[in-house]
Amino acid sequence: MLKVGVIGAGHLGKFHLNNWAEIEGVQLVGFADTDDANAAQVAQKYSIPRFIDVEKLIDACDALDIVAPTTSHFELCELAIKKGKHVFVEKPLANTMEEAKALVKLAKEANIKFQVGHVERFNPAFLALKNQVLQPMFIEVHRLAQFNPRGTDVSVILDLMIHDIDIILSLVKSNVNYISANGVAVMSDTPDIANVRIEFDNGCVANLTSSRISMKKMRKMRLFQKDAYIGIDFLEKKTEIIRLNTPGDSNVFTFDIETNNGKKTVAIANPLVQDVNAIKMELEEFRNAIVNNTDTPVSVLDGFRAMEVAHQILEKIGNATLH
Repeated sequence: MLKVGVIGAGHLGKFHLNNWAEIEGVQLVGFADTDDANAAQVAQKYSIPRFIDVEKLIDACDALDIVAPTTSHFELCELAIKKGKHVFVEKPLANTMEEAKALVKLAKEANIKFQVGHVERFNPAFLALKNQVLQPMFIEVHRLAQFNPRGTDVSVILDLMIHDIDIILSLVKSNVNYISANGVAVMSDTPDIANVRIEFDNGCVANLTSSRISMKKMRKMRLFQKDAYIGIDFLEKKTEIIRLNTPGDSNVFTFDIETNNGKKTVAIANPLVQDVNAIKMELEEFRNAIVNNTDTPVSVLDGFRAMEVAHQILEKIGNATLH
């Protein structure tokens, strides 16, 4: 049995506890949480002990699931890694780039399994595209949320946009060439809404808009590539592929159009979207990486790269504000 401990039993931590309880081959050893009242409820509901001393929890486990505030990620990850424990940590990887660099080095040297909780990688709408050839040259993203004071300790870039940054970096196999960004702090002390343009060396361009002060929720990504448009709705769990084919290709729905190069067939497909619990799946993949000694699907380096781009964006917004 893989012995797992959870650090942080708040809103998201409870989702993690629920899912760990359902995953085979895992024993929930206990949890740590700084809120006494919340901890008492969690201990009773899940029938697992609360550890006041985090080090004792780490010592009792094979792997740690860190769902604590971002400001404590580095300290907790470092402690676990130095004790030779496997680590799953929620996004963003760390609070500063210096901390993120240190964690990459520590994880590599310790030869432990390390996974960052970029849960949108496991969104059913995105997973539906796993057999598709994705080579986008233009990407448009809108991630809009209603205001919630929870999570405003970090900017909308590190809170929301980092999900899309991670997905884009996993799709575009090219280095970032240039970033331009604008953002405004409206309800908190950090940017609550931002618009970003990322240009890659291979010519791909990504436009991202994130807001946590919207009237309605939206989590959509549109990919444009040669002969195809792919729409991903992370919120509604829907995927659409519109592809330009030669006449005769069979698909879900097709119609012909006349072009300068003759008749073309437009094929519209809606890939099957499986009903997947994204959080449970990412935790299962973490367990599988430990048990089977394979790579984690979202590595410490993936987490670092997403953070690096996010911090470059924050720097651009800061400079734009100064001027």
